[in-house]
Order: sequence, then C-alpha cells, then structure tokens
Amino acid sequence: MPSLMNDSPTNAAEFTVSELSGSIKRTVEDTFGYVRVRGEISGYRGPHSSGHAYFSLKDDKARIEAVIWRGVFSRLKHRPEEGLEVIATGKITTYPGSSKYQIVIDSIEPAGAGALMALIEERRRTLAAEGLFDEARKQLLPSMPLVIGVVTSPTGAVIRDILHRIEDRFPVHVIVWPVRVQGETSGEEVSRAIAGFNALGPDGPIKRPDLVIVARGGGSLEDLWGFNDEAVVRAAASSEIPLISAVGHETDWTLIDHASDRRAPTPTGAAEMAVPVKADLEAQIAAFTARLKSAQSRTLDRRREAVRSLARALPTLDSVLALPRQRLDRSGQGLGQALQLNTANRRRSFDRQAGRLTPVALVSAIREKRQMVRDRILRADRSQERRLDGWRSRLERHAQVLAAVPRRIADIHARGRDRLTDLGRRSDSTLTMMLDRRKRGLDAQARMLNSLSHHSVLGRGFAVIRDCDRKVLARAAQVDAGTMLAIEFADGEVSALANSGDKPVLRPKKPVRTKAGKPADQKQGDLF
Repeated sequence: MPSLMNDSPTNAAEFTVSELSGSIKRTVEDTFGYVRVRGEISGYRGPHSSGHAYFSLKDDKARIEAVIWRGVFSRLKHRPEEGLEVIATGKITTYPGSSKYQIVIDSIEPAGAGALMALIEERRRTLAAEGLFDEARKQLLPSMPLVIGVVTSPTGAVIRDILHRIEDRFPVHVIVWPVRVQGETSGEEVSRAIAGFNALGPDGPIKRPDLVIVARGGGSLEDLWGFNDEAVVRAAASSEIPLISAVGHETDWTLIDHASDRRAPTPTGAAEMAVPVKADLEAQIAAFTARLKSAQSRTLDRRREAVRSLARALPTLDSVLALPRQRLDRSGQGLGQALQLNTANRRRSFDRQAGRLTPVALVSAIREKRQMVRDRILRADRSQERRLDGWRSRLERHAQVLAAVPRRIADIHARGRDRLTDLGRRSDSTLTMMLDRRKRGLDAQARMLNSLSHHSVLGRGFAVIRDCDRKVLARAAQVDAGTMLAIEFADGEVSALANSGDKPVLRPKKPVRTKAGKPADQKQGDLF
C-alpha cells in the first residue's frame, strides 16, 4: 500500500545535513557570543599531543564540553586541574562532526579566593607527599657568602631594599636575575632563574652564587600566585645552592616558602639573614684578638714556671753518674777471673767433642747414611714402575678407542649417504611439483590475458576509433568536421574523414595484418 505521507505535497524546504549543522552553528554563535561559565572541571587529562586541551565543565545538573586551543593554553595564567571549580570565559559554538555544542575557552580563573586556597592546599599535600618539604633535605646557609644571587624584579623597591641592606651590613658581590614577579609568566621565569643560577660553573665568566634570594613585595593571593606554581616549588627544592624565600609580608605564605631552605618575613629580613654585620664581625675579631694575646701571655707564664719547677727537680750530674761508676768498678775487678773460668769451660767442651770424633763412630755414621740412600733409591724405582704401568694401561685404552674410530666414521658416512640420497629424491619431487604449479598458474594468466585483450572484443563486431594523434575517441562530440579518423577492426584498420552530416565518409585503407592472420600487437595496454 503506498504511503500517503510520501505522496502528499509539502512546502517545507529541504536541507542537507551540512546546511542544517551550519545554520545551527551560526544561530548558537550569534545568540550567545562570549559568555562566562562557572563549573567544575571534569575529565581533564592534560593537553593533547596536538597541544589542545579537551575537558568538560559541569555542575550538579548539567554538563558542557570545553576546549582550549594550543595558542591560548600556553598563555593561561591558571592551568586547568581535575575537580577545580573555575569561571571560564569563551564563545559557545557547535561541533557538526558529532552534533555537540561546546565552549571555546579564552581565559580561565578559579572561582574565588576559596577555590585558590583549596587548590594551594591540594598542591601542598601532593608536593609534601613527594618529600619536597622535608626538613632533612634543607641546607644550611653559608655564614659569609662572597656572591649572592637575587631573583626579583629589577625595577621594584625590593631590589633596592636588599642592596641597601647588604651594603650597610656586609658589602658583597650581588647578581640580579630579572624576572616578572606577577602575571602569567612569572612562575616560569622564576623557575628558570633558579635553575640558571644552579647551572653556572665555578670558573665561568659569571660567578656562581653562594646563596640565592627569591624576593617579592606584598600583594593579594592572586598577585603572589606565581610563587605557588609547581615548577617554582620543584626548582627551589632541587636547588643545590642554599635558597632564601622572601615573598610578600610576614603574614603571606606561598608554597616556595615550604620548599626553600629558609623563609624570611620580608626582603629586608632576607638580606639580614644572608650576610652578617661587618662592624659586629670586626668588633668580635678585635675581642678575639685581645683574648688570644692575653691567653698566649698567660700560657707562656705558666709554661715558664713549670720549666723552672722541673729544673729544680732534676738531679746533679755527679749523682746521676755515681751508680754507673760503681757498677763499672766492680765489673773491672771481676773481669780477669771471669776470663779464666770461661777459657776452662771452653777447653772442657772441646775435649768432650774430640772424644766423640773417633774413626769407628765416623764409619758407623757413613754406613747409616749409605743405607738411607739405598732405601730411597728402591722406593723411587718402585714408584717409577707404578707410574709406567699406569701410563701403559692408559695408552692401551686410547689405542682401543682409536681402533674403533674407523668403524664409527664408516657408520656416519653410510648414514649421511643414505640421508643425502633421500633428500635428493625429496628435492626432485618438490621441484617437479613446484614447476607444475607454476606452469598451471602461467596457463591461467595467459587465458586471463587473452580474455581481457581488446582484440577479442573487436572480433565480436566492435571497433576502436582514433584521431590523427592516435588518441581514442569515445564520444561523437569529440569529432569535428573534416577530422581524419582511423578505425580499427578485428582484421585491420581503415581511414575515414568526418563530415558535417550524420555519416562519416570512409576511405578504405589497406588492412594491417600480422603473421598467421592475427593483429600486429596483442598487448593488453594497446586498447587505449
């Protein structure tokens, strides 16, 4: 049964999908333009590989897709974070590819100071969990630095206060790394400045600082936001040079204060922490010098008195030599008698030794030594015979093994010959099968080539018409009056002249034939 709806006439205009999507896009963009949307960031996974950022803004009842283009993302003061409530400013538009509407964000900011404090607290807990705020990793400040690096704005009052305070207390060499201390790029510039000071070499044209001060005057939470940047905190925590943070007033706290080695309440306080008072050091050195001289004088007096006391306790030379002299006199008196007794003892010892050296004793000792030599010769001969027997047995075993080698070689040769013969038969069979498959494939391709050749089409009564440039003419509109044509049939080719009438004037031409009555060229590509 035919549908009445399809047959009924209608005045509604027809739109393509692209036209309808474009119309909706223009309507949405013209109606809303730039808007400010407050919502919670959801589905943020960082920037895409293209540099763009895609996420959603939602509240308790609705959700809208959001996108930040790469150029805008690099200039954002506050980067999007998952779960952060923000106020986004941008333009509502549609994405025709998936029938969605979305907001293209130009700027983004946390929704009030409460959101900023919540973001700071969340970031503080995350960085503290990584150990960046541990007291164990903080460094001690040098007592008297020779070079101080200052990271701050070169035009503000902060650098003048620091230089003035250092000049009053202890003049040292100060290197200023100029940065923006407020704005979208302040965090990145401060982190690069800290890393730059650490990258300086000890022997370079610019001396490496012994101490770094990161300073800024007071301001609101938004003004000090750059010093809560994660890159700044990580740069301060990884600094090999001791670092003092002096950001804001005494009541202002930023995340760099937790990561720095020391926090100063004000930039002037940082200068006071960095260097001592030169006048106090000079007074202290003078006091130490006076105390040293007094101590040296007292020490010399005590040592001089001790030497005098020791000198009084030493004995005289005669009392020291009296006892050795007595021992020498007694030894001299008994020396002659001792020599006589020693001579008599030596004579008796020589007599005892001479009584032992008789011819009979010498002959007996020689016999014993000869018998010992014979026994050792017999033991050596028996040991040599046992070694020779062992070598003979090993040689016999080796000879038996060598005798079995030719038989093993013959067996291996026979097995190899059999295997080679089997492989030859298998290779001949495989080669024959392969040649058969290739021959069948070649025959099939030849049949396919003949079936696709245009000469077989010409044999069924068709013809190919070309112009004088041998270009194939497929339509009558391509033929002008007076054009020379070449018409190819199955058995040859004829020439014709096109006229203005309905029929062309044919001029016979001698057919072109090849051997065996076949066309001159049967290549497949000759159809055109």
